[in-house]
Amino acid sequence: MIAYLEGVLKGISDERLTLLVGGIGYDVLIPAFVMSELRRSKKINDALSLYISFHQTERQPKPVLVGFNHELDREFFELFITVEDIGPLAAVKALTRPIREIARHIEEKDVKSLRKLKGIGERKAEKIVATLKGRVAKYALMPEIAGAVEVVEDFVKDVEHVLITQLGHKALEARRMIEEAMKRAPGISSSEELFEEVYRGQKL
Repeated sequence: MIAYLEGVLKGISDERLTLLVGGIGYDVLIPAFVMSELRRSKKINDALSLYISFHQTERQPKPVLVGFNHELDREFFELFITVEDIGPLAAVKALTRPIREIARHIEEKDVKSLRKLKGIGERKAEKIVATLKGRVAKYALMPEIAGAVEVVEDFVKDVEHVLITQLGHKALEARRMIEEAMKRAPGISSSEELFEEVYRGQKL
């Protein structure tokens, strides 16, 4: 399985690019929100590295590689395709807005806004909310550009670590956000629940 590629950009079109790695050209699908960022920052023959979501099944024997600038974006994509009737190809077309924005729509049960995504109708939008609500608050807190996440065993420390190193919050601010969230909802027992409560607190 391919999880990361680093090479030279050799070709680019609407939804895909060709990345030359060690003399081999990889055809990589790129969601619209990622492509817009790449078009602003890269040109042919520039160095490029991508986090890869790799897909190959009996029904789809030809490998499908989907590329992202940031690991968090790939994480969200792999959550997004757990929704019934949304496979990798459909998800690539649907992700026309930044992950932060889509995650906020999900957390706020904003079906109307989700329907504006390419190929997402009323029924799929409702399925997205039903499947992912409460699981994507972490991504709703993303700034425009985020770095990588390290795994931390304790979920409170995990959330603090992500808020500081990946989402760009100051250490004191992150601790305050977590403390306030834990006071509002002392029964929190997972990082997903804590991210959701932190996000809820930012809206108050």
